[in-house]
Amino acid sequence: MIGIVGGGLTGLTLAYELGKRGIDHTVLEAADRPGGVIRSARIEGRVLDFGPQRGRMTPRVADLIAALRIEREVVYASDGLPLFVYADGALREAAFSVEGLLRGGLLSWRGKLRLLAEPLTASPRTEEDVATLFRRKLGREAYERLAGPLYGGLYGSDPADMLVGLSLAPLLRELGVGRSFLLSLARRRASAAPAAAFSFGEGMQRLPEALHARCRENVRLGSRVLGLMRRSGGWVLEMEKGTLDAETVVLTCDSGAAALLLERIDPESAARLRRLACNDLAVVPLFAPDARLRGLGYQVALGENLATRGVTWNDSLFGGREGVFTAFLGGATQRAALDEPDDRVGETAVSEFRRVTGHDAEVLAVARTVMPAWDVSWRALEGFQPPQGIRVAANWRRRPGIPGRLAEAAALADELARGYVSSMEGTGA
Repeated sequence: MIGIVGGGLTGLTLAYELGKRGIDHTVLEAADRPGGVIRSARIEGRVLDFGPQRGRMTPRVADLIAALRIEREVVYASDGLPLFVYADGALREAAFSVEGLLRGGLLSWRGKLRLLAEPLTASPRTEEDVATLFRRKLGREAYERLAGPLYGGLYGSDPADMLVGLSLAPLLRELGVGRSFLLSLARRRASAAPAAAFSFGEGMQRLPEALHARCRENVRLGSRVLGLMRRSGGWVLEMEKGTLDAETVVLTCDSGAAALLLERIDPESAARLRRLACNDLAVVPLFAPDARLRGLGYQVALGENLATRGVTWNDSLFGGREGVFTAFLGGATQRAALDEPDDRVGETAVSEFRRVTGHDAEVLAVARTVMPAWDVSWRALEGFQPPQGIRVAANWRRRPGIPGRLAEAAALADELARGYVSSMEGTGA
């Protein structure tokens, strides 16, 4: 038996993959719904997402959707939608090609000239912070208006607090980026288009819901794990009502919950996890029926005096979501903005949306969420080694994002299956 703590996307995908391999398992999820940070709802008849606003249809994601038989529920983003950055009082289109950056209005002519010098700069260094790297290679203006808000916005973090080796380096390797960002960008644009952006008719939560439906008999919702206890040959997972015996435990929960579970059996590992920083964010869906804006949305340039990190334009992304825009506020650089009650946070979102777009809006909801910061505190994971028989598969341990979660779950399922076969062969079963 493999006990999986957490019924978010990683835990449910791991359950699905273990089921295909015939490995006995049980998922224990504290909440009364599956999905973790992926959460959707209908409010006033409108589909809203309070976590990821969209996914990318990579081959692995497409294969899973096909296997779950929910292809007909997929909705794709309109082609050719631009992304904007709010800088110096205006929305400016962010280009993702060398030619586009040089022709567009995001950078001044001085910024463009500085950008052209990028191939002459030295390669990324693992021990420098991400802000220093971007400024060194791209120039201050391109960092503040493009690289900084786009990369830091993924986590709600300040790039000055993120080390290249702990955060950016794996992404650069995956993208095949060598010494020069610009040359790598030119090669990548010529070789392949990015995977299409997608959602579902009822929002992104449809994916974990479909996984839960497939694995329902092995998932216990409303089952918070309170502690772990060693036993001969494995572990006992203690819950409010009952226990579960497992040979192996996989923690797919957030780092804080994992630290609580490890406290009694491995205080050193628990202390490491408690040092990992998280960023608090407010997710504020807005209704602005008169805002005829076309694009993916916008990020806010570094240095702008706004609590808003960015806004997704659901209105133009997917059909059936007319007038919906989702604002993200707070993060590492705007923590004080989230000290306010929900109604004040909503007022801030509306005021700043009006300032940036010129359109009025009303608040549909205010939700709070937490993101792993992937900043310098991730040094705490150097040497992190949980006790034998306890594994970790989570967005604070490996790269976040839907494709990354699916890949890690599948790889761990393969590894656990190999161990299961070896153990059965060893017993002669």
